[in-house]
Amino acid sequence: MAILSIQSHVVYGYAGNSAAVFPLQRLGHEVWAVNTVEFSNHTGYGVWRGKVLGADFAAELVAGLEDRKVLNQCGALLSGYMGDAAVSAAVIDALRTVRQAAPEALYCCDPVMGDVGRGFYVKPDIPAIFRDRLVPRSDITTPNQFELEALTGMKTGTLKDARTAIDKIHAMGPKVVLVTSYQEEAGARDGPNQIAMLASDGSSVYRVHTPMFAFAEGMAGSGDATTAIFLSRYLETLDVKRTLELTAGSIFGIMKATYEAGRKELALIAAQAELEAPSSFFPAEKL
Repeated sequence: MAILSIQSHVVYGYAGNSAAVFPLQRLGHEVWAVNTVEFSNHTGYGVWRGKVLGADFAAELVAGLEDRKVLNQCGALLSGYMGDAAVSAAVIDALRTVRQAAPEALYCCDPVMGDVGRGFYVKPDIPAIFRDRLVPRSDITTPNQFELEALTGMKTGTLKDARTAIDKIHAMGPKVVLVTSYQEEAGARDGPNQIAMLASDGSSVYRVHTPMFAFAEGMAGSGDATTAIFLSRYLETLDVKRTLELTAGSIFGIMKATYEAGRKELALIAAQAELEAPSSFFPAEKL
């Protein structure tokens, strides 16, 4: 099964397609990568080179796939960081084109906008585009806690509020919602050294906890890799609980290897065995 991945790309390190393509391939998928930006490194370094490639370029590449008559092999479309608002139109057109050839193809939207502590790191018009145009068209969406709050306009410091926010996301359209990182407000039982993920299929919500590593600087690409792993495992199992457990085990193993090696970039290659067979298991609880 092939996956069309329309995301950013960096030459050095891992973010966007450079964080998503290899996990998808390691888990057995052909990946058709369309890069929306080409940067020397992710923007968290403060200085980078490269450029936004633009919507026309993305649309041209998708048209080339249509020319090859291969889109009927596409099982899913994955989109992430938008360097320019116009790229959203290219994603929507790509989804329409894919579903003409493969009506059952899923759309997984990673609404990359910002993070807790860092705030928004996209252009000001991007959040509304995710909220109004892309997330409602998706089958699966994978916000982090900051993005969940941005999409719903509500705080999620309590588990009750987080579940209400997830229900609001379902009401927009997605059948499956993954919150890729979640912490309850200070004093909650999770504790400062635990991080959670929440996953919902609309009828049940599941939570999994893993230890959290104290990286000296922000670690880019972990959310992109998490989304890719979750999408792959969901296509394999169609079971949100099992998908959440497999994803948590894999991303924990990668983050653990990254932390122990003292790296500033994901140890994605060194820890690639964690993708196929996670060495740790974290059971998901039904809330």
